[in-house]
Amino acid sequence: MKPASAALLLALVLPPYAPAQAPIDQKGKEDQVRRLTDEEKLTLIRGLAAEYAKVKTFLPHSTKPLKYNADGTYDKAGWRAAGTEFGPVARIDELVQVTRVDIEDDQIVLTINGGFKPKGKWYQHVEMGGGLGGTATQPVTNKDTRSFGTTIALEWKGRIPPSITPSDVKKILKPVLDFEQRSASEDYFATLPKEIQEAIKAKRAAVGMSRDQVLLAMGVPRDKVRQTVDGLETEDWIYGLPPGRITFVTFANSKVIRVEDAYAGLGGSTAPPLKPPQ
Repeated sequence: MKPASAALLLALVLPPYAPAQAPIDQKGKEDQVRRLTDEEKLTLIRGLAAEYAKVKTFLPHSTKPLKYNADGTYDKAGWRAAGTEFGPVARIDELVQVTRVDIEDDQIVLTINGGFKPKGKWYQHVEMGGGLGGTATQPVTNKDTRSFGTTIALEWKGRIPPSITPSDVKKILKPVLDFEQRSASEDYFATLPKEIQEAIKAKRAAVGMSRDQVLLAMGVPRDKVRQTVDGLETEDWIYGLPPGRITFVTFANSKVIRVEDAYAGLGGSTAPPLKPPQ
């Protein structure tokens, strides 16, 4: 067989030549091809779950996850439109909490303040009675202004880079959620009056506390109810579900003015006011 014929035969029989595939661990390539390991996912979850952050922009209640791009951009008009039905989760600079973290190939889903919950009016049936022999008062409110949480989906165009850290995620989200204030929480706690420190350690609210201090003490409330009585606007933070103890923490002018516990309509007790700083 002539050399030219042999070469032609080999070309027909053998598959086309392809260069060897580059190692998967080359710098910059690995992040594009492989999924996060379980350990990497756990690191992200541990670094984000239960973290508090201050709201820095309009953060709406939404039945669907709010999309937020990994480059720090998001549909501001879409978020505003999503909030037309149920309003914002919290005011600017108020604390919210990450209560759940879910990780998929291309997104990290953060549940804020328990996420969106179906409407319910169970608190309208809780009576703040005047004791065993007293006459029960009317429900807390007849207008459903219950507060819900929301969900944020932090999305990448490809898979989540394995090099991502919880700190990186917090930096990406900084335009909407500022986590940095939590890094100074211990210093903040040290500046508080002794009475407030003791209340926070005991995980209870007390008259005179701010919203941030109540969050440190008791966490995110299950519900919030706002109402105006005789020109005074108040906001009740409600903890607990029946059957059992239900705690009502009432704010006016950003300070706690009343704390009451109720159970099965049997009245409640008010926490004593804080002593003035010495």
